Amino acid sequence: MAPRKRGGCGCWAAVARGLPGACFRPAAAKAADGDGGGAAKASHVHDAAETRYLNASNRELGDNFQTKHDGENGVDASIEKKTPHKLLQFTFQELKSATINFRPDSILGEGGFGYVFKGWIEPNSTSPAKPGTGVTVAVKSLKQDALQGHREWVAEIDFLGQLHHKHLVKLIGYCIEDDQRLLVYEFMARGSLENHLFRRALPLPWPNRMKIALGAAKGLAFLHGGPKPVIYRDFKTSNILLDAEYNAKLSDFGLAKAGPQGDKTHVSTRVVGTYGYAAPEYVMTGHLTSKSDVYSFGVVLLEMLTGRRSMDKKRPTGEQNLVAWARPYLNDRRRLYQLVDPRLGLNYSVKGVQKVAQICHYCLSRDSKSRPSMDEVVKQLTPLQDLNDMASASPRPRSTQRGKVHR
Repeated sequence: MAPRKRGGCGCWAAVARGLPGACFRPAAAKAADGDGGGAAKASHVHDAAETRYLNASNRELGDNFQTKHDGENGVDASIEKKTPHKLLQFTFQELKSATINFRPDSILGEGGFGYVFKGWIEPNSTSPAKPGTGVTVAVKSLKQDALQGHREWVAEIDFLGQLHHKHLVKLIGYCIEDDQRLLVYEFMARGSLENHLFRRALPLPWPNRMKIALGAAKGLAFLHGGPKPVIYRDFKTSNILLDAEYNAKLSDFGLAKAGPQGDKTHVSTRVVGTYGYAAPEYVMTGHLTSKSDVYSFGVVLLEMLTGRRSMDKKRPTGEQNLVAWARPYLNDRRRLYQLVDPRLGLNYSVKGVQKVAQICHYCLSRDSKSRPSMDEVVKQLTPLQDLNDMASASPRPRSTQRGKVHR
């Protein structure tokens, strides 16, 4: 589908040339403040990274965005040439009408990029529909004063426009008009995993957690297993969205990157992501592999097991970094149950907890080569969907007493 011209504003020509416009993320703290430790032993690098984690706030990693488009994400800037025919191109007025003038009460969420609004469009069309009719969509509107970044906006369209899987959020279309940049996705009725784990009054049931973990794992396995592997690079609870049936779908591909091909073992890149989720070797060296995503998956799985955030400065010293705090428990059968989210009570599978802890242990290995592939993780998680050996029906292990564990 050839892009329609918009009042001679020249936006599409700018995109094709890779010009930055005014859509670059504010500067973030640099990921490494030393000499990189290139000659250091691997164990020293990993330990140093974990030490830094303990003192880091839960903020984004990464250098300033360059004002030139250097193709760092592995994405061609020419959307005109790469946008699949199935994506719809909306006008700004169409999306304004679809969201009822971007009314505040239609806001679904907010991030560094801007707001996400709930809207309605006619089926297979860019035409707005009356609220409650047609197709419900989520419209991401990038802030004009603090935009997510031209490069990331292009990456989102490029990756989600070409990748289709039941565990990836569907990108329906986009809008680029003057300085307006918007993306239109399928609506995910139950919001993010982050909200369910950390912001809801009622705990997310154990079977739902296992279903979500498996779905998210399948999404990552799909990205890693294609003829042109993709590294997601920003796997975290806020980027896992849930439909009405608690099916998990990965969203926000702004930081995704084409993986290594041929004889290459890794991709060298600037470090971006979120503290607490990024793999330690990636933080220290900038070497990105699919095993970086596996580590991030291990962190999220640990969050689902414990009900704790990956980084939480409100916790006592020694418990603020989830991985560092939980690691000694993961391989200790006697103390393992102290990790279980206390809000679950005894409503969890005993064998399921044991297996999840084991998966976390391997995914979070300091040696990236020792981590499993996401295909292997999918195989390990699949049998956990049907376990019914709930702890409430079994004698409670002594190790479930939490007297010495801060909650």
